[in-house]
Amino acid sequence: MKRVKLGGSDVEVSEICLGTMTFGNQTSEADAHAQMDRAVNAGVTFMDCAEMYPVNPVRRETIGKSEEILGRWLSKPGNRDRVEIATKVTGPSQTLRDGQPYDGAIVRQTIDASLRRLRTDRIDLYQLHWPVRGTWAFRQNWSYDSSGRSKQQVLDHMADVLEAMADAVKSGKLRAFGLSNETAWGLTRWCDMADRTGGPRVAAIQNEYSLLYRLYDTDLAETANAEEVTLLAYSPLAAGLLTGKYQDNAMPEGSRAAVDRANGGPGALGGRKTPLALAAVEAYHELAAGHGWDPIHMAIAWQLTRPFRNVPIVGATSVPQLDHMIAGFGKTLPDDLCKAIDLLHKDHGLPY
Repeated sequence: MKRVKLGGSDVEVSEICLGTMTFGNQTSEADAHAQMDRAVNAGVTFMDCAEMYPVNPVRRETIGKSEEILGRWLSKPGNRDRVEIATKVTGPSQTLRDGQPYDGAIVRQTIDASLRRLRTDRIDLYQLHWPVRGTWAFRQNWSYDSSGRSKQQVLDHMADVLEAMADAVKSGKLRAFGLSNETAWGLTRWCDMADRTGGPRVAAIQNEYSLLYRLYDTDLAETANAEEVTLLAYSPLAAGLLTGKYQDNAMPEGSRAAVDRANGGPGALGGRKTPLALAAVEAYHELAAGHGWDPIHMAIAWQLTRPFRNVPIVGATSVPQLDHMIAGFGKTLPDDLCKAIDLLHKDHGLPY
C-alpha cells in the first residue's frame, strides 16, 4: 500500500486509515483485535482513535474504552512498531469534563491519560476533536453562527494549546499535531500561530468527506494545499449510507442506525439519512454497476483521486465488513468513471 506524509511532519502513514470508534460498543474486543490484524496484513498501518470513543452512543462509563482495547493490541509483541497511532482530545462536551473546554493544562493531562490507555510512550498524531469556539461540522452548517466571538480570545487559546503541544513534542510524547472538524479560518489561524510561536505546525485535519458530503472541496482544500496539511477523511461511506444497506427503508440489525434507534435516537445517522441522500445513493449505485465497480470500492477509490493529499478513514463493525473493503484497496478509478461522478454530483450536491 502507498505511503503518505502527514503535512510537513516526518510522520508517514498508509494511504488508508482504520477507524476504531466502534471498538468496545458495536465491535467486541476480540473482533477489534482481529480487524487490526487484518488491516496490518493488508498494509493499513495507520489507526485513528479518540479519548471519547466508543460512540453510538457516547456514554460517560465507556469513555476511553476504545483506546484501552487498542492499547491491549499494541502491547502484544511487535505490534507498536508496525503501526502509526492517532487519537484526539474531546471538545466541549457535557459527557466529558462537564462541558469544560480544553486548554493547555487539560491537553497535557489528556495526552498522559491517552498514553496510559494506549500502553505506549508516544502518539504519532494528536488531534483536537473539534474547536472550543464551535464548528459547522455534524450538520451544524445549516445554522452555524460564528458571530460574537473575540478574535483575541481565540488566538490566546491557540497559543496556550500550542505551547502544551510543543512541550509534548519536545518530550517525545507526540510526533505531530492535528485538528478535526475545523474551518478554513481556524486552520489558517492555527498555522499562523504555530509560525509565530514556534509551536508544532498543523500536519493533518480530520473532517468529514465523501461522495455525499463535499464541503471540504472549496475553501478548506485550498487552505490545506497552501499550508501543506493532509486531510484525514472520516465517514468516506457516509456512515454506511453509501453501502446501500439503508435503501428502501431498511434498518439492518446491528447497524449504526439500528443501534442508535435502540438507544432512543432517531436512527438518522447524525442527520445524514435523508430522502435526498437515499436518492443520491441509488444514483451512485447505478453508476457503479454500469461501470462494473462495487459501490463501496468506488467510494473509497474516488477519495484517492482528489487534487489534495488525503487519507480515507474506513471503519467496520465486523471482520467481514472490513474484508469487503480490503478487497478494493489498490484499485484505481478510471478517468471516465471519475468524470461521470463529477456529472452526477451536480445533480446530488450536499444531500444532507
